[in-house]
Amino acid sequence: MFFVDTIEVPGLGNRGYLAGGGHTAVAVDPPRDVDRVLAAAARRGVRISHVAETHVHNDYVTGGPELARLTGAAYLVPAGARVSFARLPVHDGDRTEIDPAARLVLRALATPGHTPHHLSYVLEEDGAAQAVFSGGSLLIGTVGRPDLVEPRLTESLARAQHASARRLAAELPEETAVLPTHGFGSFCSSAQATGDDTTIGREKAVNDALTRDVDSFVADLLAGLDDTPAYYVHMSPANAAGPAPVDLTPPALAGADEIADRLAAGEWVVDLRNRVAFADGHVPGSFNFEADGQLATYLAWLIPWGRPVTLLAESAGQLADAQRELVRVGIDRPAAAATGAPAGWVRDGEVPASFPRGTFAQLAGRSAGAVVLDVRREAERRTAGYVGGSVHLPVHTLYHRLAEVPEGQVWVHCASGMRAAIAASLLAAAGRDVVAVDDAFDSAADAGLTVRTG
Repeated sequence: MFFVDTIEVPGLGNRGYLAGGGHTAVAVDPPRDVDRVLAAAARRGVRISHVAETHVHNDYVTGGPELARLTGAAYLVPAGARVSFARLPVHDGDRTEIDPAARLVLRALATPGHTPHHLSYVLEEDGAAQAVFSGGSLLIGTVGRPDLVEPRLTESLARAQHASARRLAAELPEETAVLPTHGFGSFCSSAQATGDDTTIGREKAVNDALTRDVDSFVADLLAGLDDTPAYYVHMSPANAAGPAPVDLTPPALAGADEIADRLAAGEWVVDLRNRVAFADGHVPGSFNFEADGQLATYLAWLIPWGRPVTLLAESAGQLADAQRELVRVGIDRPAAAATGAPAGWVRDGEVPASFPRGTFAQLAGRSAGAVVLDVRREAERRTAGYVGGSVHLPVHTLYHRLAEVPEGQVWVHCASGMRAAIAASLLAAAGRDVVAVDDAFDSAADAGLTVRTG
């Protein structure tokens, strides 16, 4: 009898997996904080005998080399991937025994598209396919992006994605569980995935790669691609080189004077508290990236790569969770940290800064001359509509485009409030008069605002 345990990485929209029998197991696409995978194996009472990568990842730093080193596991990596570390190169059709007693085998299938050398792994019990670890190939209702490797390869990789999805559908029984790595909010997905689980049979009914001809599929896929996080360009090289072990020990604590000095030096001071608390009071010049939001994705996307970062958290637990999130995308060690509240983070004689929050109804009643700033992505604005007369600067571009925001009070919004809070903190740090719209965009039209489309 086999098992499959899911290692959720919700902040990045990814999943890793631990699969095996009663004695040994394989870890597929493990996150960098490998203690979670080791704990899952301990709960099952199994030894990790193999670690498998479906591809060299573009969106997170893998824990594969470290997990293989700690466990002595064989490290399976697609043979065509160029890497600088020892591994067991895997080719199409290779079969790897995972748990002989349970008669579990991992069979590799070449599924290029997300990357040129992408593999999927079919988990077989007694020779029968039970599940396929599809990585960035076949996802839930969609496929992985084909544009993360090299612009000149994008169209050919998109066509390869179509062929790879069809290979999986043709060679695997309809009841085979499809277990992708991406697609749960990951920007590696070419479209928003729907649902939490799926099978080959379900995908054959709903997935565009399996229901549409290659030309129309590729045309729509390429037309729908939006920006990818800027930090992606650093992930594949880090993974190809072999990431270093992580250090999750607490960073050095900083007092108010050091926080002020780091701000004056141009370093980033990031407040992890929720957006309501930040708006009510924060260190002047600090930025708000909520710990409960997509912290790793958006902080790594916006921060100039390599810039020292100091983390401000309401508790030691919130700080530790944030460190864990950030090492997954290569932000390894905060320069400093502080816990508590803003009153303890500002120097004697200084007071925390604040800015107001609002709703779309309040925005509708604003005074003339106020600026409406939309920080959603282009695809969101195109499909969901936009407030007439609004300025559009996606949040991931705003730090370098603050000068493009017109003069006047700025009412900044996104789809729900989290990205608007990031943008509001950037604007407030730049000395702008800002109101953070903490509301769902669906409320804009009901509030009487003119929402245009197209």
